[in-house]
Amino acid sequence: MAKINLSGSFTLYKKLWGYMSVYWRRFLVSIVAMIVAAATEPAFARLMKSLIDQGFINQNKTAIIVTPLAVMGIYLIRAIASYVNETSSTWLSGTVVEKMRNLMFIRLLKLPVDYYDNNNSGRIISRIVFDVTQITDAGFNIVTVTIRDGVTIVGLLALLFYTDWQLTLFCFFTLPFVLVLVRVLAHRLRKLTHNNQQQYGEMTQIITEAVQGQKVVKLFDGVSYESSRFASSVNVIKTNNVKQTATSSLNSGLSQFLVACALAMILYFAASKAKSNHFTAGDFVSFITAMIMIFAPMKRITNVTQSLQKGLTAAESVFSFLDNLEEPDNGKNKLNGINQAINLNNVVFKYPTSERNVLDNISFEIKKGETVALVGASGSGKTTLANLLPRFYSPQSGDVLIDGNKIEDFELNSLRDNIAFVSQDVVLFNDTVYNNIAYGLKSNKVLNEDVLQAAKLANALEFIEQLPEGFKTMIGENGTRLSGGQKQRLAIARAILKNTPILILDEATSALDNQSEKLVQEALDRLMQDRTTIVIAHRLSTVLHADKIIVMERGKIVESGKHDELLAKGGAYFALYNVQSNWVN
Repeated sequence: MAKINLSGSFTLYKKLWGYMSVYWRRFLVSIVAMIVAAATEPAFARLMKSLIDQGFINQNKTAIIVTPLAVMGIYLIRAIASYVNETSSTWLSGTVVEKMRNLMFIRLLKLPVDYYDNNNSGRIISRIVFDVTQITDAGFNIVTVTIRDGVTIVGLLALLFYTDWQLTLFCFFTLPFVLVLVRVLAHRLRKLTHNNQQQYGEMTQIITEAVQGQKVVKLFDGVSYESSRFASSVNVIKTNNVKQTATSSLNSGLSQFLVACALAMILYFAASKAKSNHFTAGDFVSFITAMIMIFAPMKRITNVTQSLQKGLTAAESVFSFLDNLEEPDNGKNKLNGINQAINLNNVVFKYPTSERNVLDNISFEIKKGETVALVGASGSGKTTLANLLPRFYSPQSGDVLIDGNKIEDFELNSLRDNIAFVSQDVVLFNDTVYNNIAYGLKSNKVLNEDVLQAAKLANALEFIEQLPEGFKTMIGENGTRLSGGQKQRLAIARAILKNTPILILDEATSALDNQSEKLVQEALDRLMQDRTTIVIAHRLSTVLHADKIIVMERGKIVESGKHDELLAKGGAYFALYNVQSNWVN
């Protein structure tokens, strides 16, 4: 990175201040406390003159008593101010991080589906977990160091100038060299910090995949492969951290060396001036004390570059995430069920990475209360088509209509409140059985009897009652403590409880054994009565009684009709049916 973008850094701070400005009173208290704490250091250095000249040399008894008491008072004030500053700044930084994490998580939930398709999940998690904490470096830590140490340095320099301006001028000869050094090394720190954030995202991704796929890892002897991937990622992070530390240390060491050169010359000339009556022993001790005290804040100021670069890089990452657009939701109308039909008119859809249209000029109608089945080989576009209705994706051309209205004209929440979706990829949460069935529904609208009935209709009640705590049983991450069939039945119970006019079943019985499938299919048949249902099916035996069966191949509709009609045609559906019949037999 050739330059630090000052305007970009200012923009980041401006955005950060937007989150913090609501707490400006507490921030002001923290700033005042910083200044008070910083002012005690030059005050202490000045007391050394009185102690030496009046106490030790002139043997002034009052000075001998008052000066130590003044030192105690100064450090009591410093302790109180430091306490107020540190607790206030910690509360502020924690509050801002909390606020930004919540905003990021809400934004995450509202991002369009294609964002998840195109971004590494580990990097997404890393941004919320890791990057947002680094913003405190760009904000409060930098502000604290800059103000507190800046005031300390200014105060001590004022004392030095007051004591002897000629000697103090030697302090400034190192400043141009230090500034050039900081500018050069800051470029490298920013780049290394950016690389480290990317690597933390990759490491998180590897861990996530290893946890989620632990059975596959074990079964296919992937332990050594995953360990190698993880070790490589950790090694890169370690190497980057070492490079960051080396760069920061070089910056700090060289800066301190330049300051030490100035200090050495000052000590020499100060000792020479001590022969003059105008430069007393107290002046010398006060001057040297101030010089020694100024060294620590100058060291912290020179070290602030690394934290600044980390913080700015993290802030850039976080704010770029928050700048991502949410799912478009410009609809004004509310959907209250279906009165007529769902229509797809000349719908075309293509993923950015696809070579061809996944859906190519699709048109058909689903009348109110009808059950329409989508069948065909994997990759024919069935699931993609079903994902258009809840607006997980939007077609490049064509329209999806409900009662003649484009679905984009409906409020997104209103549209989705009318749709229940059961997928072959069951998603459950690390919560109780009860909460998984009642997921997303307001507690005051859900009765225990309703949950019980939903579980019964989904043929889930029998196994739920056998669990250690029944409906209160925790099921583990994504239902790891349940069988595949049990997880599927909980997902079906969740859809039954939602009780929507539109139902989408994407291989909803795929994980059930024959006996459970029969019972659940009966429940689904009852559920689908008077509901407009889209059924995506691989097993044709589950859709024999559908009002309409649509056969898809490579994103196109090749046949449409009832089961008997399609068999009589002897076409694509006939071929699929024969293949499955022969396989079963």
